[in-house]
Amino acid sequence: MSDSIYPTQVHDLSKKRKELSPETEAAFQAFSRQVFASGALPAKIKQIIAVAVAHVTQCPYCIKGHTKAALRSGATEKELIEAIWIAAEMRAGGAYAHSVLALDEMTKVPTVPPEVRT
Repeated sequence: MSDSIYPTQVHDLSKKRKELSPETEAAFQAFSRQVFASGALPAKIKQIIAVAVAHVTQCPYCIKGHTKAALRSGATEKELIEAIWIAAEMRAGGAYAHSVLALDEMTKVPTVPPEVRT
């Protein structure tokens, strides 16, 4: 079993993606470089944010790549784990906050008495 989460032919697949849509590939790469360049937020902070977002979106490729980039940008392990905990709270917080939708629906649907349930 491979230790990689990537398909073994990822390099070839990436090359194929670029061949099929070179302009879009170039635009995406330029967009990514611009997004992660230092600006109002330093590159380190942007990469820490990316690690947190990658956990919320549950993208293993993003988690691995942005964790490496964050460390290379000067992030500490403590900063990264704190950001990951923030992401975990936000993900759990979404479920918690959305519980009011289920509670609201519960008031709209008549309940079935236990003796009638099948």
